[in-house]
Amino acid sequence: MAGRMRIVVIALTLLLCVGCDQATKSVAKEYLPRNHVLSFAHDTFRLHYTENAGAFLSFGSALPEKARMVLFTIGNGAILFGILGFLLFAPVLPKATTVFLALIAGGGLSNLVDRIAYGGSVVDFLNIGIGSLRTGIFNIADVAIMAGVVGFIAISLWHERMAGS
Repeated sequence: MAGRMRIVVIALTLLLCVGCDQATKSVAKEYLPRNHVLSFAHDTFRLHYTENAGAFLSFGSALPEKARMVLFTIGNGAILFGILGFLLFAPVLPKATTVFLALIAGGGLSNLVDRIAYGGSVVDFLNIGIGSLRTGIFNIADVAIMAGVVGFIAISLWHERMAGS
């Protein structure tokens, strides 16, 4: 992908990820009850406000505050800086790779904004499932990150398979 077009794709993806995630988190903070779960579609979809001090599925939330700050704020910032640097300065990147890495960076950036703004926590409020089979509580940034990771793995496997043919 050409340099200018790559920058536009990265910027738009980051803007959409951060904008949509922060807008939905703002609505969640303003309107969702703190001690009550809202259930929809026969309990398939739940809105459940929480502030997550850990990472994915609250991993690391029991760590001391300084360790969480180093790991989830500084560490996350360093990883995002690396991804963005790679996106901007790699000589050639396929369009799909650019989009998937930008989704990961956009979701990570929006969660990093939360960690900085809310004392190390991230606002989560979405939960889906059937019966006792449920996801953890997540947000739109997490969706962007997961879409980027799944897409990146899929194209990597596809390229590997094509190279082996």
